[in-house]
Amino acid sequence: MDINLKTKIQSKIWLSSPHMGEMEQSFVKEAFDTNWIAPLGPNVSGFESDLEDYLDEGVHVAALSSGTAAIHLGLKLLGVGRGDEVLCQSFTFSASANPITYLGALPVFVDSEKETWNMSPDLLEAAIIDRASKGKTPKAIVVVHLYGMPYKVDEIHAISKKYNIPILEDSAEALGSTYEGRKCGTFGDIAVLSFNGNKIITTSGGGALVSPNKFHKENAIFLATQARDDAPHYQHSKIGHNYRMSNVLAGIGRGQMKVLDKRVDARRRNYDYYQQQLHELQNITFLLEPKEMVSNRWLSCILFESYELREKVRIALLEENIESRPLWKPMHLQPIFENELSFTDGTSEDLFQRGLCLPSGSNLSLNDLERVIHIIKFTLE
Repeated sequence: MDINLKTKIQSKIWLSSPHMGEMEQSFVKEAFDTNWIAPLGPNVSGFESDLEDYLDEGVHVAALSSGTAAIHLGLKLLGVGRGDEVLCQSFTFSASANPITYLGALPVFVDSEKETWNMSPDLLEAAIIDRASKGKTPKAIVVVHLYGMPYKVDEIHAISKKYNIPILEDSAEALGSTYEGRKCGTFGDIAVLSFNGNKIITTSGGGALVSPNKFHKENAIFLATQARDDAPHYQHSKIGHNYRMSNVLAGIGRGQMKVLDKRVDARRRNYDYYQQQLHELQNITFLLEPKEMVSNRWLSCILFESYELREKVRIALLEENIESRPLWKPMHLQPIFENELSFTDGTSEDLFQRGLCLPSGSNLSLNDLERVIHIIKFTLE
């Protein structure tokens, strides 16, 4: 690549920026033209229908204001309340854990296994046995498809069934990923999706609750619209929330659904190109797909031999106006959660120390990818 990285000011390469298609404006324009600017309307129901058709498996979808809102309502629908314990994957973004505390419940963090970086089935069962022995059988399990890589569905769900503990499937990063041919977001008693600006598709801000149980969809919508009773006046028998997605943002989502498969393909190509160009470096390893899984490769992640090497590359990229990011800091290491119970073996802490997320947006050019690769190789020489 004919480029002088040390002297030429380069344009910004983002970690994962929004990528608009050609149809979003037409749906949004229709919302304005018909004056549907409220948190209801044809785009909302249409977006929900589009997602239900895409996910298949007979699921029902409620479009909400964020993935975090979906987790909050999902836990509420699973009966989580004050003083309950909820098992939660430690290696994740804080939005997986924060809603547990909204309900006055207590998170109990479970570490990862090394193959997918997701919740360890062995540690999950150990945590359940420990808590049950102390009279505190957990109320729910929050498990995450991290960076788009599916968790070990068969093992995790076998444990869930064995101990009769429902699963909230955090599929915020995994729209378009599959496990044994079945799409992520269709495995849990309740699942959640996110359409934040950095996700596979975006509605600017937004999320969805997914469930095979139509009752959960109906009750999520009821709670998301301030739990207003069926009466000619404003009457409320339950505490509700202002969590419904607007018709305008749902219009963006409907346009994004038209290009979802293309966005997944583009991110998978990014990962493949990184691996092709960097696999010979002895001090870098990649997160590989188990044979039964297909990851959407929301973010392409690599591991270095040491924290020092990771930081050397991260800083080199930063100096060249390229955004990268360390892997998630585990929840059990976060200041706000450091006193909560956890069942760990050091896996996620090691991943956090050595891992880096590379630019992964579906709108990256070949030149962008080559800049990133060039800097990594140059820095590790």
